[in-house]
Amino acid sequence: MESQWLMGEQSSRSDRRTANISARTFSLEELTLATGNFSPDSILHEGSYFRVYKGILHENCQPVAVKQLDMNYSRSNRDFLVEVLILSLLHHQNLVSVVGYCSEGSHRLIVYEFAQLGYLEDHLFGVERCQKPLDWSTRIKIAIGVAQGLEYLHNKAEPPVIHRDLRPSNILLDEDFNPKLSNFGLAKLGPAGDKFHVSTEVVGTWGYIAPEYARTGQVSVKSDVYSFGVVLLELIMGRRACVILETNEEHSLASWVQTMRKDPNRLPGMADPQLQGNYPMTGLDRVASITAMCLQEEVDRPLIGDVVAALSSIVVSSTEVHGATTASVTSSLCH
Repeated sequence: MESQWLMGEQSSRSDRRTANISARTFSLEELTLATGNFSPDSILHEGSYFRVYKGILHENCQPVAVKQLDMNYSRSNRDFLVEVLILSLLHHQNLVSVVGYCSEGSHRLIVYEFAQLGYLEDHLFGVERCQKPLDWSTRIKIAIGVAQGLEYLHNKAEPPVIHRDLRPSNILLDEDFNPKLSNFGLAKLGPAGDKFHVSTEVVGTWGYIAPEYARTGQVSVKSDVYSFGVVLLELIMGRRACVILETNEEHSLASWVQTMRKDPNRLPGMADPQLQGNYPMTGLDRVASITAMCLQEEVDRPLIGDVVAALSSIVVSSTEVHGATTASVTSSLCH
């Protein structure tokens, strides 16, 4: 496959190009049948230019998620090509698996494995949060899995892949709360050789975009690390990080986190109230420290491999003492 696909080059011969991809080709008829004629009752998620439906493949009763792109959106064809290519070539336990695609006429659809527990966003901010809040150990598990998915993209893919749109609504959870990165339509090939940045248009979701990327259009793997820091902060708090800067005098998320860490009386205020105190104070402080490091200026920001090591060093005991889980945390990143 030509790597130029990932660089955003488009062609009217997209059908011929996608024919070379190893993923299975579905007909529009098959996916119409699988989703009940794209029934509104089957909608799992809606984005700005796509809808995701739950489907059941008629041939084997396999549950799948079917992403239908709105072709009135100018980037839809490019995003379709990028996402199908990346997920066909890259495979990791923390990346969503592609089952196949449909490129029939003006229709562009991508078929994924079905994630039983849905989107992380719903568990942090939506209905699932009210039904059964995520416990501390599950949040740490999710954080580590997301970081490992990014580590694979940054360090194992050749050339590196920058996701550019990491946020809770692009993180799926399987039946065991293993996270899977999804929605790769905005992904970009990382720099080759000794280059550190790639110049590109600024895309993504405000609030999760690294400040230097928003200012200059220069994106790097550390741009994803910033986005991960925002997601990690939201995992801790159970609320959207963007509200912090709206309601506080701090000028950056990093400075707000550091201010909270300096005062032992304020640190518990970072934790999601739905945890009801069932977390280790030392663990909270260490995760907050990792969060602050991810949110620093680019030059001081760690690489994602260092973040994985730091998070993995958090050992959570299954024993709860007086309503708080005991834990030991050691990390070269967290002093």
